[in-house]
Formats: sequence, C-alpha cells, structure tokens
Amino acid sequence: MEKYSIIITFIAYLLFMLAVGTHFYKKNESLSDYLIGDRQLNKWVTSMSAQASDMSGWLLLGLPGYAYLQGLEAVWIALGLGIGTYLNWKLVARKLRLLTEAAGNAITLPDYFANRFSDHNKSLRVLSALFILVFFLIYTASGFVAGAKLFESVFGLPYHSALIIGVVVIISYTALGGFMAVSWTDFFQGIIMFFAIITVPMLGIYASGGFAETSNAWKAVSPGFMDVFSHGNGEPLKALSIISLMAWGIGYFGQPHILTRFMAIRSPDEIKPARRIAMTWVIVSLTCAVLVGMVGRIYLPEQLPDSDSEKIFMIMVDQLTHPIVGGILLAAVLAAIMSTADSQLLVTSSALTEDLYRVIIRPQASEKELVWVSRGTVIGVAAVACAIALKPDSSVLGLVSYAWAGFGATFGPLVILSLYWKRMTRNGAIAGIIGGGITVLIWKQLEGGAFDLYEIVPGFLVSTLLIVLFSLIDKEPGSDVADLFEEAKPFHD
Repeated sequence: MEKYSIIITFIAYLLFMLAVGTHFYKKNESLSDYLIGDRQLNKWVTSMSAQASDMSGWLLLGLPGYAYLQGLEAVWIALGLGIGTYLNWKLVARKLRLLTEAAGNAITLPDYFANRFSDHNKSLRVLSALFILVFFLIYTASGFVAGAKLFESVFGLPYHSALIIGVVVIISYTALGGFMAVSWTDFFQGIIMFFAIITVPMLGIYASGGFAETSNAWKAVSPGFMDVFSHGNGEPLKALSIISLMAWGIGYFGQPHILTRFMAIRSPDEIKPARRIAMTWVIVSLTCAVLVGMVGRIYLPEQLPDSDSEKIFMIMVDQLTHPIVGGILLAAVLAAIMSTADSQLLVTSSALTEDLYRVIIRPQASEKELVWVSRGTVIGVAAVACAIALKPDSSVLGLVSYAWAGFGATFGPLVILSLYWKRMTRNGAIAGIIGGGITVLIWKQLEGGAFDLYEIVPGFLVSTLLIVLFSLIDKEPGSDVADLFEEAKPFHD
C-alpha cells in the first residue's frame, strides 16, 4: 500500500509536468519562443525558476549528504552560495538583460558574446558553444545520477532501469514545451522543494526528542562535528579548504542556465523584486539542507556508509512521514533533479542549434526547422549525458562541482567584464574562455598540495588575467562595439 501511494503521487506529478509541456508546445512559433520565451517571464517565475534550476538534486541529496558526514563544515558551501547568488542578481542580472537585448536581441550567451564583440568570423561563438556542450554533459549527467538514485531508493529498481526512466521523463516535457515549459515547471518545482526542505529537518528534530536533545547529540558525534573550523572527524580545517568551499559562490557568474533567466525577464524593472524573492528562497533552502544532513546523523541509529550519505533526505522521508505525504516530499527530490536537468538540456540545445547549426551549417534554416532541430538536440544531448551517468557509484556532488567549476571559470570573468569594461576585446574574450576552461580540466586531474584547491579558483583567476592581458595588448574595440556598450549604459542601475 505504501509503495502504491508513492507511485500514484509520482505519476500525478509527472503527468502535471507533461501537461505543462503540452500546453506550451503550440506556443513555440520561433526559436526565440522556444529558447528564451520571447523575454516574457514575470518576476516570480524568473526568481523561482532561476533558483530551482540552480540548486538541482544536490540541494536535497549532495549538500545534506556532505553535512551528514562533515557537520558544520558544510556551512562554508552554503555561505559561499548565498553570497554568490546575491552578487549575481545584484551585479549581473539587470545589466545582462539590457545589454543582451541591445546586442541584436541575443537569445543565448554565445550569441551575446558574438554581438558584444563583433565576432565576424564566428570563432568566439563556436568556442563558447563547444565549452557549454562539454560542461553541460557533465552537469546533466549529475541530474540523471540523482534521478536514478531516487527511483532506485524509492521503488527498489535496478540503477540502470531507474536511470532510463528518469531520463525519458525529463526529455519528454523539455523537448515538447521549450523554455516556457521549463521555466513554469521550475516555478512549481521550486515551491515543492522549498516546503520539503523545511519540513524534513523539523520532523527529524521532533522525532529525535526536540532541538535541545538534538543539539546535545550533535556534540557527542565527534569533536569537530559542531565546529565550522574542523572537519567532521575533528581534524582542523585548512585555509585552502575554506577557500575551496566558499569559492562555490563565484561560479554563479558563469552558469548559462541561470543567466538565461536574467535575459528572459520581461522588464529590467522586475529584477529588484525578483532578487528579493530569490534570496529568501536561497537562504532558507540552504540552511535547511545543511540541517537535513546534521539532523539525519542523529536520527538514524547507525551511521550510513559514505556512498549512501546522499540518500539521507529520502531515508528520513520514508521513515518519518505517511506514504502520501512521503510521496509528495519525495516528489520534491524529483522536482529538484528535473528543474536543473531540463534547463541544462535546453541551454545545451540552444548552443548547438542557434550557435552552431544556424550559424555554421544552415544559415537559411526556417524558424520551424530550428525549433525541431532544437528538440532533436535535446534528445541527443540527453542520450550522451545518460551514458556518462551509467556508473552507479557516481557522486552527485562530485559531478556538480566539476561542471560548476567549468562554467564559473570559463564564462564567469567573461560575463562580468563584458558588462563593466568597455575596453575588453574579442581576443581577450577568446583567451579567457580557453584559459579558464583548460585550467579547470587540467587542475581536476591533479592531486595533492596546492592542487587540492577547488579548480574554480585557479580557473577563474587565469581567465580574468588572460582577458585583461589580451585586451590591453589588442587594439581598442571599434566604434560599433563601444556604441553598443554605451547604448545600454544609461539604463544601468
């Protein structure tokens, strides 16, 4: 009976997602409609979909699993992400919305870069699209791994069968409805995630005897569990580790699936209220995600092995709630997974369709043809990401951290400097993309000493340095580039 209740809840939820995709299916008459919703998102959908697609399955799996093992050390990740979220909304959102519209009504990041820097030979556009493809394959794979772990844990399915089911569901409504379907489903999924992440730690604290009992039990776990400057086993936390954990925050400036939401909001004036909504969601969600892991460490009588720590949210839901309520709360995990994977598939599809297919292969392609090509690439990219996710012991947090670093270092400095520095040149942009991306890819393969530093830090620094250096030794941008920058400048806040 318990399994049937959860299955019914899941099916109802998935049918709703497909209904949203079907609703927007006929509304996609152009590639702009399909990829950016013709810039018609309101402040609520923009803020909630941006944060839901940002946090992904790792909010309910990866971060609680980390806190379960390491205790208050996880606060450094949450703090870095909170600061990064605020700075992204404050420094990037409004300027990017204005400048992408001024830059030939750009509907993808590579499109914006190409127009911003007069990339006539298309090398900057193609290079950007290729790096998006590489890192989003890794990122999307993390979502598929999380989905497989969910179905495996809830329904007792074999890992690979669970993986295929999750992939098929996500592909279905993403390919059908495009950006608006993804954004609206992310809005609803963000609401579900928000209430789920609050409910579970509260139930766990109650079941553990109240906050006072839980707090006392935390102190008995290990010497370092309640110390932000120690690992969970009591070893002192090195400065390199704190920098690495906090550095998650600088990744926000280069995440295409989040930046696309800024580009799609219907009015720049709605950025400020959207930022307030987003920050409320983020602060509460990150705090409660850490609590889930820490409370779970007390609630469960025996410690989970490291490989199962990311299942702590699902285990607590299963043991603490009625099957119907549990089905709704577990649907939040599915929501978290789907809200990011669908956005990643769509952004990757946009890079392949708008920035490679239309620019390089079929410049004369009709809007209808481009929409269908984009749908096809969603399926193709999902298939490759699914292949990457076939390894059952893959870590959700590990895959996310790699892709997050890749995007943060490859595009973060480029986005910020393109919005604030008129002197930046196309050659500087190309050097920054290559330097940041390659640094992350190489640094990730090295271990020990300084190489234990999270790869986003050296990647971000190398990218910034190369952008500045190559821009300064290059000749100043032409009047067309300068005029474009000035056109949007009077409207900047």
